[in-house]
Amino acid sequence: MESIMSDPDWLADIKFSDQGLIPAIAQDSKTNRVLMVAWMNRESLLETVNSGYSVYWSRSRQKLWRKGEESGNVQQIEEIRLDCDGDVLTLNVVQKGNVACHTGRESCFFRVLKDGQWHTVDPVIKSPEEMYNNE
Repeated sequence: MESIMSDPDWLADIKFSDQGLIPAIAQDSKTNRVLMVAWMNRESLLETVNSGYSVYWSRSRQKLWRKGEESGNVQQIEEIRLDCDGDVLTLNVVQKGNVACHTGRESCFFRVLKDGQWHTVDPVIKSPEEMYNNE
């Protein structure tokens, strides 16, 4: 990732919501599997670009969320893309630890609708208790 300073021209092409947010879809750079969807604000996007690792905005905690800061499952950025309307990002990432979801699975999209019911189809790779040891 290239390092960009605080007020780059490319930010003008991004259409943040009224709350100052843009959805960011994290995809595995090798498989293109969607790992998770989160929100970014201007600050988190700039930190992501400058650090080379995913940083999101936590709407529930109202603060920056550096992916993997507690679990160790960081996302190294390989590429960031902006959609045609300028209001959605995709982040192609190398997911360290092979776990993107707080449930301990590879992806947050681990349930499949079949016969009118949700079925869990992906195994837990690492238990949440192991990742979030609150000692």
